[in-house]
Order: sequence, then structure tokens, then C-alpha cells
Amino acid sequence: MSNALDVFQERGFFKQVTHEEELRQTLAQGEVTAYVGFDPTADSLHVGHLMGIMALAHLQRAGHRPVALVGGGTVMIGDPSGRTELRQMLSVDVINQNAAQIKKQLGQYLDFEADRALLVNNADWILPLNYIAFLREIGSQFSVNRMLTAECFRTRLERGLSFIEFNYMLLQAYDFLTLYRKFGCTLQMGGDDQWSNILAGADLIRRLENKQAFALTWPLLETTSGKKMGKTEAGAVWLDPQKTKPFEFYQYWRNTHDADVERFLACFTFLPMDEVRRLGALRDQEINEAKKILAYEVTKLAHGEEEARRAEATAAGLFADGAQGGEAVPVTRVSTAEYPAGIPLLDLLVLTGLASSKKEGRRLIDQRGLYLEQKPVTEVGLVLDPEDFAQEGLLLQKGKKIFHKVEFV
Repeated sequence: MSNALDVFQERGFFKQVTHEEELRQTLAQGEVTAYVGFDPTADSLHVGHLMGIMALAHLQRAGHRPVALVGGGTVMIGDPSGRTELRQMLSVDVINQNAAQIKKQLGQYLDFEADRALLVNNADWILPLNYIAFLREIGSQFSVNRMLTAECFRTRLERGLSFIEFNYMLLQAYDFLTLYRKFGCTLQMGGDDQWSNILAGADLIRRLENKQAFALTWPLLETTSGKKMGKTEAGAVWLDPQKTKPFEFYQYWRNTHDADVERFLACFTFLPMDEVRRLGALRDQEINEAKKILAYEVTKLAHGEEEARRAEATAAGLFADGAQGGEAVPVTRVSTAEYPAGIPLLDLLVLTGLASSKKEGRRLIDQRGLYLEQKPVTEVGLVLDPEDFAQEGLLLQKGKKIFHKVEFV
């Protein structure tokens, strides 16, 4: 079985690591428990979290025990890393609801049977903390001068760093210490913006337990165009099928830039690396086959094989001559009784969510970015008669990537 560290390096989950050779030997000697944290700031994880999820999944496949930590306690403070202002405070009820949804999504990637993976919530040990006892045991181990040199704090000092955020590093370090004491966890992983926080935890274990602990980070992933992973014009690409439909999820990956295909296949699928390199080497029209495989494999992991097949069939139907798409295309049903004189196209764009406002809809049409039944729309004031589309409905297309079907009832 491959050493997990070799897998991480080969597949792109590697930026910085402490004590690399010692970690490699530790991973080779037997089961290692390692964790990644996920703050429940929303009721769903999104594509930006997939690096952490896949890292845990690869670790489990290499024979180790992953721990997914839901930050129900730390989210009440908010991580200042990569932020220019204070995060919005969430209520306890909202945090608990978000954490419950995240648990379900992680189950798509990790096997939690018989404690082969663990899912924990740091609210269990952070919320009952005695502040004075915490400061005496944990706070005494931290140097304020050293903390202020950390990247996550330096970027906030100009605008002002609140004291509540200043505690975040201590609490994340305490998470690592607690997981070490409870489960023997000796490795924390995360994006490279977490390097300072992860180091603090490893150092805390060394100081208080006199034991070796490791830190590993991966690069913060962006697309070739410089966009943050999982961000689109419509917002985040969620793992929750109610927030991002499986077909839309599939299309996000299907429209990957050519230069990103090999990297994304390595990071977000379990395909063997020989196959990843073969697909990544394809050029011109052939690279589209690699994109279809990428979209199918990632959608299968997130939503299951049946949804992946439906999305694949729908995408094939959309690009066939004269096709009306497939069952996975998002659908909006409009009552004809509400529009006896016909429905203005701009109203329809807002109803379907293809435009956030009529102003945005006008801009979309003016820029020749809207298609009706695969034909470009040039008339801003177009009014549609539902009777013309009564049987099949109509197909709207925004740009090259986004499709939406309208049915009149």
C-alpha cells in the first residue's frame, strides 16, 4: 500500500510539512489518526472544501483513521485567516443545524462504520471551558509577540484585530491537543492559510505532552483564470443538491479550463495517476472527453452514481441537435394565469434566477449572452406567449454553461 505522504505529494495535496521524513516513517509503521477541521458557517460544504474532504478520504484508503472536526465551538469566534473583517456571528441553533447537514455530506466520502473514521464537534469541549483554567494551561504556552508575526494576524492588524479573533489560534491548538488526548491524533492537515494555526497545535502537544505531532498543508487552489475554487458568477458551488443541482454541479466541472483538467483529476477523483496523466495530456477537442470524465467522477462522489449518470445524459442531450435537454436540467414552472397577456422575458429571467434583476437581464441580452431555444436573443422587450411553448416548454441558455427549462402550467 502506498505511503499516504507519497499520495499527497503526487496528487497535489502538499505545500508545507513538519518533520517530513519522520512523518513518512510514522505513516509507514502503522495506523495514524489525522484530522481536518470544517467550520459550519453554512448548512452545506462547497467545492472549496473538497481538498480537505479528499485528503481525509485518501488517508483512509491508505489504511489510516481520518477525523473530520466540525467547528461548532470555534465558529462562534470565527477564523481571521484570509479575512479583512470580522466574520458574521451565528446563533447556537443555526450552528447546530449547519453541523448536522455537514455530517451527512461527509458520509459520501468517508466510511464511518466501526470507527474507521470519526466525526467530532469541538463544541463538546470548547463550550464548557473554564476561562481561567484554559488561560492557565493553554494561554501560558503562547507568546503574544510570536502570534503577531503569524500571517493570519498580520493581514488584519491594519484594519483592527478583535480580541475574540485573537483567541482563535489558541482554540484551534487546543482542538489538536484534545484530539491527541482523546484519540491519539498526531497529524493535522489543512489549506496553507492555516499553517500558523496548525503549527501552534503541534507545538502545544510537544510542550504539554512531550510528544511529536505533525502539520501538513496543501496549496490554496485557484483556477487558471485566478478564481477561487468553487466560486462562480451565481455564487458558491455547494455539495447540497438543493442549493446546487447535481446537473449544475456536473456542468461546473465539465466547463473546467483545459489547463486545470489534470490538476483537478488528481485532486478531486480517485482515478489512478497514470490515467490522470493520460487524460491531462489530451489536447484540442480530445480534452473534452477528459472533462466529461472529470465531471462524472466528481459528481458521482458528491451525489452518487445515479445522479452522475442523469447529469451526463442531460448534458449530452443539451448539445444534441434540436434536443430539449434531459431530466436533470433545472426547471421553473410558471402559471399562465398570472400572465394572460404573455410573460416579459426580463421577468422570466428573474423568476428562473438567470438574472438577479431586470437590469442584469438587460445587460445579459445586450452582451449577446442569452439564448432561447438555442437561438441568440437580441430583443430586450421580448414578450413570450406561453401557448407557443405549451407542450415542451422552453429552454433558456445563459452563456455557454448555464441551462434552464421553463414549463407553463
